[in-house]
Amino acid sequence: MHVIGIICEYNPFHNGHLYHLKKIKEMFPDSLVILVLNGYFLERGEISIISKENKTKIALQSGIDLVIELPFVYGTQSADIFANISITILEKLHCEYVVFGSEINDINTLEKIADYTLNNKEYDKDVKKYLDEGVNFPTALAKAIKIDFDFKPNDLLGISYIKSIKMNKYKIKPITIKRTNDYLDTTLDNDIVSASNIRLRIKMGENISKYVPKYTLDYLEKIDEDKLFNLLKYKIITDEDLSIYLDADEGIENRLKKVINEANNIDELINKVKSKRYTFNKIRRMLIHILIGLTKDDNKLLKLDYIKVLGFNKNGQKYLNSIKKDEDIDFIPDKNSLIYNYELKASKIYDLITNTNTTLFEVKNKPIKY
Repeated sequence: MHVIGIICEYNPFHNGHLYHLKKIKEMFPDSLVILVLNGYFLERGEISIISKENKTKIALQSGIDLVIELPFVYGTQSADIFANISITILEKLHCEYVVFGSEINDINTLEKIADYTLNNKEYDKDVKKYLDEGVNFPTALAKAIKIDFDFKPNDLLGISYIKSIKMNKYKIKPITIKRTNDYLDTTLDNDIVSASNIRLRIKMGENISKYVPKYTLDYLEKIDEDKLFNLLKYKIITDEDLSIYLDADEGIENRLKKVINEANNIDELINKVKSKRYTFNKIRRMLIHILIGLTKDDNKLLKLDYIKVLGFNKNGQKYLNSIKKDEDIDFIPDKNSLIYNYELKASKIYDLITNTNTTLFEVKNKPIKY
């Protein structure tokens, strides 16, 4: 039996995710699939339109055997940190392969790029130089490694996965599956479209049943954008020093305080503080860290001190029992852990802006059985 790892956010779970799982089963008919799942707040600073509990139910219903939490404190950081912790979790669970979608679908090219970024001393300096000139990160990366290539989001994540494997000398092997659509395309109307496309259609009040399994429709949450903005506005106005929060750097905290009363929603606020140095996604992540209260000091103290199981089927439970004797893995969250306490905060804020009761799922800490 092959043990396969995947890393997903499922915002929302759609036909492309089903395609991903189908291809894995074709490549590895006798396999057990472990999912590292990002929860309430996501890598690009977005809020999940399906709760972590319900995403777990969807994953199990779709054929995944074991669902593991990617903690909030790592799931809302840059691609390299997001990827490194996700890969570390899969390695600790003895996965043989990590299978991810990629636009280029060329593992050799992605590995060469990962090697270059890790081994070239000028790489970081060159990327910073190009970012300061106002280009986006994919363009800065292409310029720094001196190739003419339009990097897409999943290619970039794939490179981050491979970098983690190489840096840590992990045994897990990366495999790509060709993405059938552009991650950021919001105009396609095929059966398989991007999550960004689907979220835009939801916002516009369109029917999305063509693009997602029926059971996804049963779990969609409505985000109260006004409440979200008001909570954030209150935090920005009342906190004397925003610079203590993760990603609030280089004076942007002063800019936030200056323009907060001029904005009517989060998008307006971001556009008022956006600059060459701060991308839309970086600002969104910073705002989420301010909202939840994730400080720079606490971020330095973070340690992956447990691996939380969100759910499993019979095969997943059997596998879990077989590796529980591994003394390097603690599956019980420490109530004093920074990771656990920030997860609890994230669930409480998520409840406020979606009118759900996901905090109960966090406190009970009982995996979903399928």
